[in-house]
Amino acid sequence: GALLVNERIDREELCGALSPCSLSFEIVVENPLELYSGTVEIQDINDNDPAFPSSQARLEISESVAAGARFPLESAQDPDVGINSLQTYQLSANPNFALDVQTRVDGSKYAELVLEKELDREEQRELNLVLTALDGGSPPRSAHVQIHIDVVDANDNAPVFNQSTYKASVRENTPSGTLVARISAYDLDDGPNGDIVYSFSSHTPAKVRELFALDSATGELRVKGQLDYEETKLYEIYLQAKDKGAVPGVAHCKVLVEVVDVNDNAPEVTVTSVYSPVPEDAAPGTVVALLSVTDLDSHDNGLVNYVNDNAPKLSQDSYDVYVLENNMPGIPILNVSATDPDLGRNAHLSYTLLQGDPTFGHLFSINRENGTLYLLTSLDHEDQVEFSMMVQVQDGGFPPLASNVSVSVFVTDLNDNAPTVLYPHPNTTATYTDVVAPGTPAGHMVTKVVAVDADAGYNAWISYTLLQATDPSLFSVGLHNGEIFTARQLREDEAPEHTLVILLKDHGEPVLSTSATISISVAEMVKEVLTDLTDVAPANDPRKHVTFYLILAVILVSAAFFITMLSVGIFKCYKWRQSKELYNSSRSTTYRTPGPFHHIDAVRGGFTPPSFYHQVYLTTDSRQSDLLCKKPFTSSPLGSRQGTIRNGEPGLYHQIVGTASRLPTPAE
Repeated sequence: GALLVNERIDREELCGALSPCSLSFEIVVENPLELYSGTVEIQDINDNDPAFPSSQARLEISESVAAGARFPLESAQDPDVGINSLQTYQLSANPNFALDVQTRVDGSKYAELVLEKELDREEQRELNLVLTALDGGSPPRSAHVQIHIDVVDANDNAPVFNQSTYKASVRENTPSGTLVARISAYDLDDGPNGDIVYSFSSHTPAKVRELFALDSATGELRVKGQLDYEETKLYEIYLQAKDKGAVPGVAHCKVLVEVVDVNDNAPEVTVTSVYSPVPEDAAPGTVVALLSVTDLDSHDNGLVNYVNDNAPKLSQDSYDVYVLENNMPGIPILNVSATDPDLGRNAHLSYTLLQGDPTFGHLFSINRENGTLYLLTSLDHEDQVEFSMMVQVQDGGFPPLASNVSVSVFVTDLNDNAPTVLYPHPNTTATYTDVVAPGTPAGHMVTKVVAVDADAGYNAWISYTLLQATDPSLFSVGLHNGEIFTARQLREDEAPEHTLVILLKDHGEPVLSTSATISISVAEMVKEVLTDLTDVAPANDPRKHVTFYLILAVILVSAAFFITMLSVGIFKCYKWRQSKELYNSSRSTTYRTPGPFHHIDAVRGGFTPPSFYHQVYLTTDSRQSDLLCKKPFTSSPLGSRQGTIRNGEPGLYHQIVGTASRLPTPAE
């Protein structure tokens, strides 16, 4: 019963980074039959040195970088585990940098340079440091890398990530090329200094670079290798964004990628025969063989159950069903067919309609036993054309297995809608009147009948024909567009009013139709049309009172204006006759004491507008007059004598001023 080591054991070769590392075995003891399980844990020893990917590292750091800036360094790898794995880093003494050792989620260590004192390129152009990696063995093993730092000038602005940590999840069976995450950074600089290149950080493990690929231009992180949940459940990926300046600015971010387990491992059955051959007189219940089942998957994917191993198999992947609208409620429209090669209860199938849309429960129903799909109500093509649903077929095993199939129900159109007239509107008592002038040539479009049909396809095609007309030879209608044209030139003696009845028919079976009535006035002036419209206006039009009051107001204003103008004319005529009598009487007098001026304003009829006027100033014994051109509304008739002319022309403002022996008083 001694358990011996058969060959040299290498823990790193057997288990890699997994800890603890154990080997399981089973021992069968016969007579009496007993089964024992055993586990050997392989303990790690410190037999591996830490190792850096390269013996030298080179950094370019601008002298303008502020204190506190961090620079990730390449990580060392140690295949040992536990205390024997990589534990810490040490940095050679220097005045500018300190070392900050960080711990990842998986417990591994990585180091970052932290700038404590700003660099000065004029004092020192380069620095040489030594980074040492130490494991936790006794004595500890170590590795060294030379870090060469070039101090150079940099851009004023370094790239900046829009977030410091990105999180994503991906299934372990995701194919190569699948997008995992898209990182994004921006740089305020222009030109090459603002162009950003994405890359893995220097301390990113080689295993991560094998599994993931990063697009340097777009920042898209994609799957490159085969992920395995059973190997690694979480990847912590460090990325950087660097611009293209002479001294590139760098920004860093972290992407946490969670690997989601899928059921990609089949159960493994191990059969151990312990009693063979079986004697013919073996008692019922005698153990013949021992079976054990294991599954490498996790959670529910790793749970193993016996007997129900076949899901229902559908006869086709999807169903397309076509149903005429206005159907009878309760009719069967489809029979979903499926089979299950299992036996007994595991082969008993039940059908369920998955309720993606809550309204579908009122429209469709499925028989749980035979998979017949029923339509519970009448469908309308104009309401909804297509219904998509999912039918689930489930067996009676424990746990049950199920398969889904998609069902699409298409509602085909029937000609159940007549054309609907949009213009002229059929639900109004007002008559739509279009106007065309006499002399209009043939082919002139007068108006158009606009209609729609709620049906689809050929059932919605509308044709227009002239059913009735006051003069059938005068107008024609387009068969497919409803445009009404003059069929010939309109004469002066045409009837003033024409009524057209247009018949609209669709192309369905049976044909459905409707009609529209168009009124057309043949008129030369808008006034005639308005008169006609007034005649045909409905008696109950609520706007007729407003129109009446407007017309009455126009008449009253016109009458008041006419009376005013007539009164002014009579008054002016009276004044003119009075001045004429005064002038005639003055001619018979040899000498008369200068008397007051007489001022007459008259509108010259027929020659000038009403705003033009005469002003006549006469004195006794006046023998000659001066004709004075004067602008309207001049304050003093004597103030514009510098504009005196000897002859007057019709249509001008003028004043007749006689020689005066004195000036008039203000009252005069």
